[in-house]
Amino acid sequence: MPDVIPGNLYDYPKYYDLVFGSDWKAEFDFLEGVFAKHAALPKRAKVRRLLEPACGTGRLMYRFGKAGYTVAGNDLNAKAVKFCNARLKRHGLKESAVVGDMSDFSVKDFGPRTKPFDAAFNTINSFRHLPSEAAAEGHLRCVAEALRPGGLYVLGLHLTPARGKPECDAESWAARRGDLSVISHMWSDGIDRRRRVETVGMSFDVYTPTRSFRLVDQTPFRTYTARQMADLIERTGAWDVAAVYDFAYDLDEPVEIEATTEDVVYLLRKRGS
Repeated sequence: MPDVIPGNLYDYPKYYDLVFGSDWKAEFDFLEGVFAKHAALPKRAKVRRLLEPACGTGRLMYRFGKAGYTVAGNDLNAKAVKFCNARLKRHGLKESAVVGDMSDFSVKDFGPRTKPFDAAFNTINSFRHLPSEAAAEGHLRCVAEALRPGGLYVLGLHLTPARGKPECDAESWAARRGDLSVISHMWSDGIDRRRRVETVGMSFDVYTPTRSFRLVDQTPFRTYTARQMADLIERTGAWDVAAVYDFAYDLDEPVEIEATTEDVVYLLRKRGS
């Protein structure tokens, strides 16, 4: 039986990055396709400046940086930001991640001469870490203020079906890099619909040449039905929903949101011209 270590999984960016960074290519290609198809920047400008709120380890940031984009991100976890900046530096890129709250930030947090971004992305449920409606609304307003008119915010999350239970309440996957391998398990410990909180458990089984152990964490995620999410987006007054996709990331297959829809990727376009 491996040693069990309770704690915050985000404090272990090396393992977190391995688990969530292994399938980056599908997201990267999808985002580039989205930018080309759905952005409506002034003078038909191309998307070149990217922001990632809740950037974590920067698994996509540095790849966009290597592809010629200007990138920046913020995250509350200082260990993840340090990991992200070290990676950017290794690849000859500017250390452009900062410690910051994704519900309360401005463009100037990334440097006094920083210009508004062309697009932003947050694709794997990080948005649901925001604990309240006020924080969620603040986040959408901050992102809108950080973008140029016509810019896109690609926001991916799991919605809670308005009726019944979610189709999947547990999943596992494995990743390996050299002599390090991690098996990740994620499960739902239940949804409190009145408080709009889903308690999610997660563990990493870590295997190295000299040691094996298990990291265990439990996190509250705010829940959103399709209707609640639509109301939140409209309340900000800053966004049009350009399209909605699911986690298949198929640009030729947009989806229609219904009461039972769960996996969604909103393409929010900033209003104005």
